[in-house]
Amino acid sequence: MLYLLAQKLTALHSGFNVFQYLTFRAILGVLTALAISFLVGPAMIRRLDRYRIGQTVREDGPESHLAKAGTPTMGGTLILVAIAAATVLWADPFNRYVWVVLAVTLAFGAIGFVDDYRKLVLRDPRGLPARWKYLLQSLVGLATALYLYLTAQVPAETQLIVPFFKDVLVPLGWLYVPLAYFVIVGTSNAVNLTDGLDGLAIMPTVMVGGALGVFAYVAGHARFAAYLGFPYIPGVGELVVFTGALVGAGLGFLWFNAYPAQVFMGDVGALALGAALGVIAVLARQELVLFIMGGVFVMETVSVILQVASYKLTGRRIFRMAPLHHHFELKGWPEPRVIVRFWIVTVILVLIGLATLKIR
Repeated sequence: MLYLLAQKLTALHSGFNVFQYLTFRAILGVLTALAISFLVGPAMIRRLDRYRIGQTVREDGPESHLAKAGTPTMGGTLILVAIAAATVLWADPFNRYVWVVLAVTLAFGAIGFVDDYRKLVLRDPRGLPARWKYLLQSLVGLATALYLYLTAQVPAETQLIVPFFKDVLVPLGWLYVPLAYFVIVGTSNAVNLTDGLDGLAIMPTVMVGGALGVFAYVAGHARFAAYLGFPYIPGVGELVVFTGALVGAGLGFLWFNAYPAQVFMGDVGALALGAALGVIAVLARQELVLFIMGGVFVMETVSVILQVASYKLTGRRIFRMAPLHHHFELKGWPEPRVIVRFWIVTVILVLIGLATLKIR
């Protein structure tokens, strides 16, 4: 709650007024989350290793993955701690959007934690049964969508913004609820599917999260929104502090997750980060732009859907293995090559997404 403290200290010295600026607090969010990751990360990895909370590897997967067996996982807990701490310290505690995105992130993280705990600590290979996992995700996603729909204060909060068209705003009405639900739950699972190689999921998450922060800042700034032809949503700009914390926590985690990884994030991190991207896109009204910028997540998800459908209908597989990153591995691409090329694709897609700010 350092934001409130700085407000009170402004009466003593005008220099503390700098904490009123969203951009400054977003930077502090990045640095705070990054510092927490660096300070807590090594101790957490040692503790996970001591309790033998290690990764299990599929026997039918790429042979190069066999050496990863036993690598500490559930490292996503570190990401959530860093995000939550930085957000609480620097965000406006009276802003409801901040609490919505933080609550959704932690709720999906809790679902992932239960799944990881059952797999890695209780040694139950099924983890949390898929039907229960999806049910819990659906309950959180649907409750969030309903809350946002019922508490919307301006029409822009429930309108669909179409990229590249300045005056195309589609009033969704009650259709807002299923759209928000599918974006939140779908993005959560898409990031989870992508989290299969060292650093593969976290860097696209950081890039997309940072870009969504830009959209939230514009939508929450009356002057910028008017200049760029975006509907103004009061208060949503505060989400830039959360996205800053996400970027800092993600980069801090990447320090330990870069190839060869010292720790994996597990479902506790992947489900939470995906849900965070989804709910930020919903709040900033950028669901379609998220689909563009998160193209890597979309490709990974579609590859799984096509693989399963093809095998069930024809008995044949389209890819050597799904998700898509495993297909390229089995084609002979070294793991670092797959990772970096997927990062490059994400950079391109994020730039296209950001271009929609001006090309309207």
